[in-house]
Amino acid sequence: MSPGPDPSDLRVVGRVVKVHGLRGELVVEPSTDEVEARFAAGSVLRLPDGGSLTIRAARWHSGRLLVAAEEVGDRDAAEALRRATLSAPPSEAAPDDPDEFHDHQLEGLRVELADGTVVGTVTAVDHGAGGDLLVVDRPGSELLVPFVRAIVPTVDVAGGRVVLDPPEGLLDPE
Repeated sequence: MSPGPDPSDLRVVGRVVKVHGLRGELVVEPSTDEVEARFAAGSVLRLPDGGSLTIRAARWHSGRLLVAAEEVGDRDAAEALRRATLSAPPSEAAPDDPDEFHDHQLEGLRVELADGTVVGTVTAVDHGAGGDLLVVDRPGSELLVPFVRAIVPTVDVAGGRVVLDPPEGLLDPE
């Protein structure tokens, strides 16, 4: 039995937001442009605890992606997965989009203002229901920055930095 892909090579492809029905279908918020391929029957997705889900079926219902997995047989098992991120190895067929980044590309980047003032370092990307947030480690605190073009206009992976244009109050201590 192979140990599976290295967890550092995995990409988040979705997040379980809630349960649908009594048979344990998962309502998933996809975070991939390849929804049909990533959630095709037989696909295996990894869970944060190292476990995995084998997709039995996926369908759209009222604008939501409903996913059935071999390992989830009832509502209780599905409830245990609420808010879990679903990950997979990178796709070989994924097109290069200059405005898309994998978490591992952002983690470790220096965060600075347009004038070069260093704010901190990206330590993680939080994939929440309201959108993605950059988790920024600053001296003595942690900052959550909405990962939207209006606030993060520049991502320079090669240069090792992201540039912020923060709205008033974003950088103020709580």
